Amino acid sequence: MLKNLQLDNVLFLDIETVPMVHDYSNLPDDWKSLWEKKAARIKKEDETIDESFNRAGIYAEFGKIVCISVGIIKSSGKHKTLRLKSFYGDDEKILLFEFNEMLERYFDGDQYFLCAHNGKEFDFPYIARRTLINGLSLPNILDLAGKKPWEVRHLDTLELWKFGDYKHYTPLNLLTKVFDIPSPKDDIDGSDVARVYYEEQDLERIAVYCQKDVLAVVQLLLRYKGEGLISEDNIEISDK
Repeated sequence: MLKNLQLDNVLFLDIETVPMVHDYSNLPDDWKSLWEKKAARIKKEDETIDESFNRAGIYAEFGKIVCISVGIIKSSGKHKTLRLKSFYGDDEKILLFEFNEMLERYFDGDQYFLCAHNGKEFDFPYIARRTLINGLSLPNILDLAGKKPWEVRHLDTLELWKFGDYKHYTPLNLLTKVFDIPSPKDDIDGSDVARVYYEEQDLERIAVYCQKDVLAVVQLLLRYKGEGLISEDNIEISDK
């Protein structure tokens, strides 16, 4: 499949999420009760309820998306360029509306794919759930209801690396190291996103971090296909 995959038809993406509020104390009482029930199943032994809420952003019911970065490859013979763009902001509904509008306009067809690392377990369902929570319609490429497995146009670089082995999770930064993919130095990682969002209010910094993950996914899929990497000179950042 990968050998014949047309890279121009793949939308690479990554999302950044945060808890719905800064910390547990900011939750309304009814939401506190709901989180306590969730935390009872997921919190570590030495964690308090307050501390466990730091991870609320990974659950679509208790978090929100603050950034979706995407990448599109344009090929001309062996020459490839990558165009990156980010949808980010405090208003999740606007962010999702603009992202989903792009999907409906440019990626509504059987030839198109979405690609992310751990996308099938996290990014794709998270976007779909938050889309419905915000009262928006699901784009066709995210709507899986009634579709047969071969009709789902989702690629996952984590799943591809497993080769049918479901026993372990391989993080993106480990695979970039294994495949000798240059990794730009980051001043933050995933655990810092909520702090940067709520305390520093620096969405641009989060968007830059998110774009770097998209670039890593692009380069990893190219390695899977046995193709050369995209050079830094052939990467464009779009603000449109």
